[in-house]
Amino acid sequence: MKTKLQLAFVSMVLAATTSFAQQPDPMVQEIVTEATENSQLKKLGHELLDVIGPRLVGSPQMEQAHDWAVKTYADWGIAAENQQWGTWKGWERGITHIDLVAPRLRTLEGRQLAWSPSTSKKGVTAEAIILPEAKDSADFQSKLNQVKGKFVLLSFNEPTGRPDYNWEEWATEQSFEKMKKERSEAENDWRARIKATGYSSRELPEILEKAGAEGIITLNWSSGFGVNKVFSAYTRDIPTVDLSLEDYGLVFRMAENGDKPELHIVATSKDLGEVPTFNTIASIEGSEKPEEYIVLSAHFDSWDGGTGATDNGTGTLVIMEAMRILKKVYPNPKRTIIAGHWGSEEQGLNGSRAFVKDHPEIVENIQAVFNQDNGTGRVVNLSGNGLVDAYDYLGDWLSAVPDSISNQIETNFPGMPGRGGSDYASFLAAGAPAFNLSSLSWSYWNYTWHTNRDTYDKIVWDDVQSNAILAAILAYKASEDADKTSRKQRVLPINQRTGEQSTWPEPRDATRRGGLD
Repeated sequence: MKTKLQLAFVSMVLAATTSFAQQPDPMVQEIVTEATENSQLKKLGHELLDVIGPRLVGSPQMEQAHDWAVKTYADWGIAAENQQWGTWKGWERGITHIDLVAPRLRTLEGRQLAWSPSTSKKGVTAEAIILPEAKDSADFQSKLNQVKGKFVLLSFNEPTGRPDYNWEEWATEQSFEKMKKERSEAENDWRARIKATGYSSRELPEILEKAGAEGIITLNWSSGFGVNKVFSAYTRDIPTVDLSLEDYGLVFRMAENGDKPELHIVATSKDLGEVPTFNTIASIEGSEKPEEYIVLSAHFDSWDGGTGATDNGTGTLVIMEAMRILKKVYPNPKRTIIAGHWGSEEQGLNGSRAFVKDHPEIVENIQAVFNQDNGTGRVVNLSGNGLVDAYDYLGDWLSAVPDSISNQIETNFPGMPGRGGSDYASFLAAGAPAFNLSSLSWSYWNYTWHTNRDTYDKIVWDDVQSNAILAAILAYKASEDADKTSRKQRVLPINQRTGEQSTWPEPRDATRRGGLD
């Protein structure tokens, strides 16, 4: 009888223990509730993306964004400041208007490239010609006088404006293969045309400028309906504009067939000289270990073809919302939680590299970095980035995340160290445990990454909310962890290309003075 009573008691204790262990963390529940019932994501997205707009480094809009973030954090009771780390070529976009005026009238879709020189307010009218074809560099030099007073078409003319997936769905196999073969041959011919000049495609704009061209016209199609990549100009005195595939093709065919297309281009902008560039740093101070840190990381800058909504507006919104939630439901973390909004990531991780270089005392005491910079999709991948013991602590923290979020995340331990691509790499190279919250694509690479279509309407709000919840929970769990995270690095494998032992990435300093030389 006594034995039966003892067994019954043990069973009751085990049942109670199991029931207790399965109880969700109250703080996690509060995070989820605040995120779902009081979300500020759409409000923040409108203010940042619609009102301020794109955030090209060195532009007034980038400065406005930094100031807006500081004020927004202050409204939430979170300390924040703009920390200058360098200077950049200041530039402000103006009006771009491009018209075909002969042999017929049509307003064309296009835009001035970043840091392009300005036209006058009245604009420039000139004939558009294709880059002269030459047998070799000497022959090209003899033909350079042809570009004087002309707009020069400097890009390959895409033979089809339909993405391959559209062909794959509707074309016959024979027709699809024929198109790809003809396109490949045409691309090879265009590459040979560029090579024969003796210059690269990056060098040619300046050469054509010196030869008296009135402007450069490009096409940088992103292999999707209506999308172009939009980067920077390489001219110093004449404008560079990028046309849509449809309109570039129209002008190119006219030039090719001797129709002498004439364009009128107004592309105004302001050269603002040398301007300061910043990181915005917000922090919730730790109550027990204030000199140990969790960093929520996202770059703040963007290219300016669209409004930088998914690169990296969504990452910015994720960490701002996570910080807002944490301040409200977890205002006294054990460790200090930092939000790092980095400047000039697009030109080489400059803001985060500068922060790592300038704040070794923080980097030395980082518990974890969580970086978000892969578009609007929900997080589906997390790598240990070559850290041997990452599974132990990341696995523990992830176990607190609701199954509806964590079940979609594939993990890879220990993984390989990331060497670039986003700001986590700046911290990882310096030895800090840094992780990228990698997201589902949502056609990111073709349709929004650095394109003219990277705008508010492409955001998938449910996925962004999921990511904000994930970031907040990971920051909370990392802050509460009794142990400091291990930085032990794996032995890297032999590089198959070189046959040599792979080495851990080395820290690099930022470009502290950009676009000015």
